[in-house]
Amino acid sequence: MRPLSGIRVIDLTRVLAGPFAAMLLGDLGAEVIKIEQPGSGDDARGFGPFKDGVSGYFMSVNRGKRGMTLNLKHPKGKEILRQLVGQSDVLVENFRPGVMDRLGLGYEALAKVNPRLIYAATSGFGQTGPYAGKAAYDMIVQGMSGIMSITGEPDGEPVRVGTSIADLSAALFTVTGVLAALYSRERTGRGQMLDVAMLDSVVALLENAVVRCAMTGESPKPLGARHPAVTPFEMFKSKDGHVILALSNEAQWQKFIEATGARELAAPEFATNPLRTENHDKLKPLMDAIIARKTTAEWIAAMEQIGIACGPLNTVAELFSNPQIQARNMLVDVLHATAGRFTLAGCPIRLSDSVSSPPRPAPDLGQHTDEILGELLAFTATQIAALRREGVV
Repeated sequence: MRPLSGIRVIDLTRVLAGPFAAMLLGDLGAEVIKIEQPGSGDDARGFGPFKDGVSGYFMSVNRGKRGMTLNLKHPKGKEILRQLVGQSDVLVENFRPGVMDRLGLGYEALAKVNPRLIYAATSGFGQTGPYAGKAAYDMIVQGMSGIMSITGEPDGEPVRVGTSIADLSAALFTVTGVLAALYSRERTGRGQMLDVAMLDSVVALLENAVVRCAMTGESPKPLGARHPAVTPFEMFKSKDGHVILALSNEAQWQKFIEATGARELAAPEFATNPLRTENHDKLKPLMDAIIARKTTAEWIAAMEQIGIACGPLNTVAELFSNPQIQARNMLVDVLHATAGRFTLAGCPIRLSDSVSSPPRPAPDLGQHTDEILGELLAFTATQIAALRREGVV
């Protein structure tokens, strides 16, 4: 049994932050019912790459869910949602703040239907504050959060983080909040509303950049592939590629000097981590010359022998043959009924008392509408056909 077995999640989300959060809850055992607009569905269904007309993007953030269509602007659609909420534990939505309230389906209204409901709202800027009503996408939030200002090469143009860090961090904080609210409900018997903003989430991930700015009064700058406070802690060019070295204390620094025989690194100006960081411009060319003498594999073997953390610069394609990724089952296959096999990133959470089931593909638009209405709400085939004619489902 998985930890969230018996928990039902109503997923009203689209594109990335909300769908990813709901998918993780499903990975942990929850039953997730994804509700989409009849006819159009989640915008992500139109994002490539495609296989036989099926979006790989959509598949990657909606696996394991059951899907139904429901027109939330239709009175009967609203009533069906209320009935589903009455039998569910969690509702996740990522509409712009105010949309659900205008539909009469906000937290206050749905909490009257089910006081135990955990209502998770994920948005660009949160439910409060002067930006609450603004539209937001990952790129916008990356720019506003400051994270792009510290990403890239020194003196270069600001660079977007290579994955949708604003969406994904908000998704992870949403899942964390849902789990905390479920635990709280066990003690109080009451549900509550969860408000997670993409902007807040990225600011939370800035960690030492915030404290450095507060303490020095200066905004951190992009440093390329190096750490701002630990040296050497960066990527170097090897004889045949790149190698990443992370030396976090003086004992490791001395081991590195002894292993390489590079006595020039024993200069007083490199004696401590603060000095090495302060004198990075002098240290970097010395390190570059040393690392260029050997291949990446040779450096990894040498560093692992003396207990220094190191690794290669892998491409995404190289992950498919990586033995650690394979051993941890971090690339999983799902089989779609018409498009066949999709390989997706797996769930990184391992629980000793939980047995994972083979992942199911993301649902086709409205794939499970009839069975959800029949199983959960006792609608007959005749009633469902009538709802379809009326544009409700």
